[in-house]
Amino acid sequence: MNHTDASSLNELTTRDLTSELENLLPVPSNETTCENWREIHHLVFHVANICFIVALVIPTTLTLHMIFLRGLLTIGCALFIVWATLYRCALDIMIWNSAFLIVNLLHFLYLLYKKRPIKIEKELTGVYRRMFEPLRVPPELFKRLTGQFCNIQTLKKGQTYAAEDKTSVDDRLSILLKGKMKVSYRGHFLHNIYPCAFIDSPEFRSTQMNRGEKFQVTIVADDTCRFLCWSRERLTFFLESEPFLYEIFRYLIGKDITNKLYSLNDPTLNDKNAKRLERKPSLCSQISVMQMRNSMASSSDSEDGLQHFLRGTSTASSIL
Repeated sequence: MNHTDASSLNELTTRDLTSELENLLPVPSNETTCENWREIHHLVFHVANICFIVALVIPTTLTLHMIFLRGLLTIGCALFIVWATLYRCALDIMIWNSAFLIVNLLHFLYLLYKKRPIKIEKELTGVYRRMFEPLRVPPELFKRLTGQFCNIQTLKKGQTYAAEDKTSVDDRLSILLKGKMKVSYRGHFLHNIYPCAFIDSPEFRSTQMNRGEKFQVTIVADDTCRFLCWSRERLTFFLESEPFLYEIFRYLIGKDITNKLYSLNDPTLNDKNAKRLERKPSLCSQISVMQMRNSMASSSDSEDGLQHFLRGTSTASSIL
């Protein structure tokens, strides 16, 4: 076989292969050259794509960015399904967009569920707004904190919350919701406790590492009082699993101890000034008032001993 015959055979073989490929993958000539465009799709197709592009250009700084994004994607997928079913009769497009619709719809409903308004008990609203909301504690986290292992208790006027040398400090931690309490040592008035303040923050801080201690002061209800009371052991366990809330409690308890130090400096502090002091930042969150209270036990029981103690705390706070 000469060279001419070989060339002719190769050419025939190439043509046969090309013809077979064209039969397997038919492509109209007008589409390969783009000389003749197909007619524009139905309006539903274009509205669906508009939903997609709007969803993608929503700024992330928008508060409800993800909800709008998922909502528009869901609408776009639904419109694609309508277009593919009624105007295109394309089963594959309809199936794929049905899958996208289900995924986006479920995510959209989940986001709506997370954004649902959290209802806080009316009695706890004041505590949340004054103590926790300024520190950006989410309502759902506050509801978890107050919805478990705690309860609201009542003390009538004259009833005792804690008695010195009798009541254990290991059992609870409380925040006063309503009323006023008086703190005294061996009959000597020390300071008042007002709403939205911890009742036993010094004892909680001072005895975190030491168990079995007793209150060194007496706390008595001066009015009918309502307070939120946590089981100390269960609260500690919960805070260990919530690092953010653990730091919030450290700050709030430190601030409360500072306010009690100011109250010890001026036992006649009135309600208006006490509320103003509550807004001051914590200056000595690590200082324990209980240690100061305990120092009274080694001093004289006389009025001179009490005044000496009060002057000493005044000097300490002025240094701070």
